[in-house]
Amino acid sequence: MIRVIKLGGSLLSARALPACLNKLAEFSGKLLIVPGGGVFADQVRAAQRQWGFDDITAHRMAILSMQQMAWLFHSLRPDFAVFGKLANAGDSAKAAIWAPCLQELEHAGIAASWDITSDSLAAWLAGQVSADELLLVKSCPIAPETPLAQLQRQGIIDAGFVKFVNLAGFKTTIINKDRFLSSHAQIH
Repeated sequence: MIRVIKLGGSLLSARALPACLNKLAEFSGKLLIVPGGGVFADQVRAAQRQWGFDDITAHRMAILSMQQMAWLFHSLRPDFAVFGKLANAGDSAKAAIWAPCLQELEHAGIAASWDITSDSLAAWLAGQVSADELLLVKSCPIAPETPLAQLQRQGIIDAGFVKFVNLAGFKTTIINKDRFLSSHAQIH
């Protein structure tokens, strides 16, 4: 079983990131962990507002923010490998953190827009590796079984997410960090 698990960058600010990473160590099967951009992506947004650079530049900088978070995740769980290119996703035995390769995303035609954030990139990755499940862990409150369209309207997931999910056949779960951490079983 392959699971792609996206840990929102806000988990760092909520001080839940170490606990979430430790929870993942309890999961069975292959785990590909996608970091949100967190405070690093927030700085890209602020710089774009201040300097007015284009979305292509902002997108490239946001991918770098995911790479920074990947290395931060790795510093907290050095037993989790780090990979950049899809071809290396299967190299680790259990858990690996994705530090996305910008050139690979550009070659794949991923749109350079704030409509495509780490949520959509996690869904894209899940489709590329034929994952069985995609799990997004967020720090904001999320009612169980909330439709994706509603989460999109609320700004909990990005505008491009549903398109990526609809193209693939994996199970998708979006969950609040507290529910994720308190669950005694693995989320299915």
